[in-house]
Amino acid sequence: MSEMVITDPRSIPSVTATDAKNGFGRVLERALVEGVLAITKHNEVKAVLLSAREYEALIAGQRDRLTDLEAEFDGLLDRMRTAKARKAGEELFAASPSKLGRAALAARRERG
Repeated sequence: MSEMVITDPRSIPSVTATDAKNGFGRVLERALVEGVLAITKHNEVKAVLLSAREYEALIAGQRDRLTDLEAEFDGLLDRMRTAKARKAGEELFAASPSKLGRAALAARRERG
């Protein structure tokens, strides 16, 4: 089965919580075949049963996204590590409270 993208849990195959409780073996077999199965109670999806393959695909997708975010963060950080940024940081930490106050007031005036 290919990786599923579920945008609406009500659109996936489902069983009632009672059926899941009373016939778990059948429900499990169905989830293995279909990949994913919603468990409903009072016509509302309360849980989702995934096959191991679907679960692994879900986890792999999360790892891929985390890797993408890490690379994006590293790129942003690298762009901030310029000589100009380093100098501005040094000036900021070396500034006196009165100089910081004047800079804050000037910035406020510029914004209007």
